Amino acid sequence: MLLPHPAGSGPITRMADGTIKQVSPLTGTEVWTVPGRAHRPLGVAASDPVPLDPEAHGRHCAFCHLRYLDTPPEKSRLVRSGTTWQTLRELPAHELTRTVAEFRRIPNLFEILSLDYWHVNYGYEVPGSVAARTRAYLADETGRAHVLAVLRARLLAGGLTPAQWEAMSTDERLAHASGLFGGGHDVVVARRHFVDGATHDDQLAASGTLTPEEHHRYTAFTVETMRSLYAANRYVRYVAVFQNWLRPAGASFDHLHKQLVAIDERGRQTEMELERLRTNPNLYNEVAVNYAGYANLVVAENDHAVAFAGFGHRYPTLEVYSKSPRSEPWEQTEEEVRGMSDLLHACHAATGTPVPTNEEWHHRPADVDMAMPWRVMLKWRVSTLAGFEGGTKINLNTIDPYSLRDMVVPRLYALRDAGAIAPVRIATECPCRPNSLHYGRGGF
Repeated sequence: MLLPHPAGSGPITRMADGTIKQVSPLTGTEVWTVPGRAHRPLGVAASDPVPLDPEAHGRHCAFCHLRYLDTPPEKSRLVRSGTTWQTLRELPAHELTRTVAEFRRIPNLFEILSLDYWHVNYGYEVPGSVAARTRAYLADETGRAHVLAVLRARLLAGGLTPAQWEAMSTDERLAHASGLFGGGHDVVVARRHFVDGATHDDQLAASGTLTPEEHHRYTAFTVETMRSLYAANRYVRYVAVFQNWLRPAGASFDHLHKQLVAIDERGRQTEMELERLRTNPNLYNEVAVNYAGYANLVVAENDHAVAFAGFGHRYPTLEVYSKSPRSEPWEQTEEEVRGMSDLLHACHAATGTPVPTNEEWHHRPADVDMAMPWRVMLKWRVSTLAGFEGGTKINLNTIDPYSLRDMVVPRLYALRDAGAIAPVRIATECPCRPNSLHYGRGGF
């Protein structure tokens, strides 16, 4: 039987009445779980499923595969023929429908940091290859019409009136086109809106409904996008990677996608972690993975990664850490990336499609001189921050780490038995060896 960690011996303390108090050893976030407050339903409230209109297949939202021209010009796509996967880059508009993309990399129509931000603040100019790509795309009649339609939608959403758009010359309109090709905020979009063969609108395709191989390709494609964003702009200090699943978690569309945003700061959380890391280079082993093992919170493990029920988070969180000695995800071997993907996929599958989640990636920023592990947080958005949290800065998390573990582990066993996830080690099968993260061992 897996027991909770003894009270008072780490970041988790169990009070006599059953209240569990946590403090994140990395961020200092304080979290309480009070008995009785966890008896709430998880996931989006169920409604009567509505049959899908067969005529709408492939057109349910702007991310669907029959609406390629509703999104900005794609940078690359991943296609599949049987067991063969291939990346196609910078397709002209008239070739977009010749293949079906399993995953697409497209610019975000509404960037967090625009191309103008980088130009005005840093004097950044798009590389010559991007400028050439822009000219070639606009020289194609279909591409030119595509760009103008996307620009109209974006400018009208930003406050321009239809009359003002009509009064603009074509050159004035196309002056805004560079941001559609050279920006630093990309979206990686999956093919499916609903699972293949779906008949009702409650059968959404999510990370956990992908096969392990599909999820690996999704993860690796995202890693390559990270590398590309760093390479394109020398002023980028960090690329934030995240996935918002379902509208309560911030998604604009209930269609599987990740976002990647190049920014010019490391972020407050990374700065706090670096302060601790300079004092203790073994920080992530000691206060995260080692402690999770001692506290019986590890839920799954393989040769390249480890997953555990996290502590000190505002929301119930499953954490997945890479064991690789290489800090940058794009420097890791295919097997190492696959190991991370398999555990993350298993955590998504065990979470379930109806649960709104945020997937947050963390890695070493471009200008940091210390090794840091690649890790991913899967946060269940099953509660709402309110006045108590705002006034006290104490967060009420309705599911404590032990309860989260006890919910996830049986699901992992069932999923593995069904062949729905990779054959990972689960719970007591995990070796949980101290200092299993190798980020400080030659991977600087």
